[in-house]
Amino acid sequence: MSDSPVTHVLTWEIVDNQGYETAWVDLGDGSLEARGQAVGISPEPYWIGYALRTGAEWVTRELRVTAETAEGTRELVLAHDGAGTWTVDGEARPDLDGALDCDLGLCPLTNSMPVLRHGLHRAGDDERTFTMAWVSVPDLTVRPSEQTYTPLGPTEDGGGLVRYESGDFRRDVEFDADGFVVDYPDLAYLIGRSSRG
Repeated sequence: MSDSPVTHVLTWEIVDNQGYETAWVDLGDGSLEARGQAVGISPEPYWIGYALRTGAEWVTRELRVTAETAEGTRELVLAHDGAGTWTVDGEARPDLDGALDCDLGLCPLTNSMPVLRHGLHRAGDDERTFTMAWVSVPDLTVRPSEQTYTPLGPTEDGGGLVRYESGDFRRDVEFDADGFVVDYPDLAYLIGRSSRG
């Protein structure tokens, strides 16, 4: 693989909030940087802007989010030092210890990091359970979330199906060959994509 990142521009329709999201993703060898914009009308009309940066092996280093609603603007800085310590707006969050990834609510992109790390979209690993630093949208509260990903097999385009479970919620999510969500039943599906680099 080239040392130069490939830039992907991805747009999803977000069914769950009756909105849309577009992400500009620089996907390198074991890392990604992304910025995204999302709008939705459920549970209330909102606008989201975010910037995401990972370190090696797609481990989250920083997620910056701005949310605008009728009540005003909120901002969040979620950071991971690469050694296991998380902060939320500069304050230590030991309840997130053990998490490697953020999970921005209703954001299909943030499902990619654990899938890429373990090759789950290529059915290259067994069931895995992770703790995520989950960010609620649009209020931007952060809490730990236990999530299980199980590879189910390949798809015709070189991607794969991965079963996602959290609590009593379960969906079989289709990922493409690059590890991006194509179809997340009842939540989101990819409606546009271009790449360069």
